[in-house]
Amino acid sequence: MERAYELVEVIGVSEKSMSDAIKKAVSAASKNRPGTAWFEVVEQRGRIDKGEVAEFQAKIRVGFRA
Repeated sequence: MERAYELVEVIGVSEKSMSDAIKKAVSAASKNRPGTAWFEVVEQRGRIDKGEVAEFQAKIRVGFRA
């Protein structure tokens, strides 16, 4: 069986956790395109405000069946 995939990068943002940021990115990507097959985390980062973690950001690559 031959398979081919397209890749899209999406950045999810959450004030709660890195896991939540990833879930938001996957959800956003899935709404726009059918055939979502897998994801990989490319970058993890966050924003600091007044010495506290204010925001989690996760850049993911999402694979779609072509």
